[in-house]
Amino acid sequence: MLDLLSLRKRGNCEGRSRRDFLKVGTLGMGALTLSDMLRRRAEAGAAGNPTKDTSVIWLWLGGGPTHVETFDPKMTAPSEYRSVTGEVKTSLPGVTLGGNFERMAKIADKMAFVRSFAHTNSGHSGGTHYVMTGYDHRLADNGAVPVRPSIGSIVARVRGTNHPETGIPTYVRLGGIYADSPAFLGTAFGPFDPSGDARRNMSLAVEVDRFDKRRSLLNSIDNVRRDIDRSGLIEGLDSFDQQAFNILVSRSQQAFDVKYEDPRVVDRYGPGLGQQLLQARRLCEAGCGFVTLHFGGWDMHGNIKQAMDSLGPQVDRAVAALVEDLELRGLSDNILLVISGEFGRTPKVNGGAGRDHWAPLSTLALAGGGLQMGQVVGESAEKVDVPKTTPITPQDLMATIFDVLGVEPRTQFTNQAGRPTYMVENGKPIEELV
Repeated sequence: MLDLLSLRKRGNCEGRSRRDFLKVGTLGMGALTLSDMLRRRAEAGAAGNPTKDTSVIWLWLGGGPTHVETFDPKMTAPSEYRSVTGEVKTSLPGVTLGGNFERMAKIADKMAFVRSFAHTNSGHSGGTHYVMTGYDHRLADNGAVPVRPSIGSIVARVRGTNHPETGIPTYVRLGGIYADSPAFLGTAFGPFDPSGDARRNMSLAVEVDRFDKRRSLLNSIDNVRRDIDRSGLIEGLDSFDQQAFNILVSRSQQAFDVKYEDPRVVDRYGPGLGQQLLQARRLCEAGCGFVTLHFGGWDMHGNIKQAMDSLGPQVDRAVAALVEDLELRGLSDNILLVISGEFGRTPKVNGGAGRDHWAPLSTLALAGGGLQMGQVVGESAEKVDVPKTTPITPQDLMATIFDVLGVEPRTQFTNQAGRPTYMVENGKPIEELV
């Protein structure tokens, strides 16, 4: 049996399942196959749902990144509040970033920084659920499963689970994040995870001529079914099966592997996070609509300067490389980068030279997506503790992403109680950006 692009359920420590690879031997025999995935996307298009070919790369800084030492250093605040890593001037007059972000500072005119992002849940899981889904979930930190679908799952539900031409999954995660799940939308719309067995099985494991023989066998079986079927429905499946087989023998799987990239570009991105961002860019070029990357370590309760000096430069190099690369490739209008975490950190440095959880204020950084770049949106109060201007909420961020992806803002799906449910109820696209 040949293992290839599949939808196998596998639980993890959070009780979620992930899309994996499926055996080609089940194609045309009733299982949920790549053909089925392609068919769902076509059905979404036929139903009038938008299929705009834009993408989002969401860089998730797990643990709750400090808003002060990243994108709002506030050096005018008292010493116990201001950035402990200092600041660096950017290409935008009068705008500075934390001292670890020199490369991003040089391309700040290609980015936007939101300094008034806020919500009300300072728990790791709860805050993650709020930002990932647009909705608070107070039981999240007590081990409860997510109750609302993530933005990526909504995109997969609207567009279909795979790109109709390349077969690339619509929603891919590079590192799991709590609340990146489909919730009541169903496991078919969860994130595709290319790690583990999935990654190893991504290439054909048999010779093409043997694969063609298996394909002929399946066609023979389908011919028998077609003779029995008097409704003509099976005939309509042929185009999807053809797409599926073509994808399996195409080069679309190469999008997952940076070894096919120009070595000079690979070097520019740097190791670790840089390679993941490069992989995300390649996936989006191949038709993926939503990619999440988890880069953790931001729960800095002590010695925040030492932690920032370690993690900050890694983000700085990788993000700057991605933003410059998107512009060079003419992709800035097609791919939106979002940088966030579950919350910010306490405005006042604690006794351990760190900062604690703080949902009342955090920052966002964005680039591309056809949005208005080269600006700071919103302003924090004097002690960088709350927004001084109108708060930007998780639903506002969600509505902005919907706008980029062409998702109808009043989209509804049926929840677990059987009731039509709006994906965004109160949020509006961030006015300064759209």
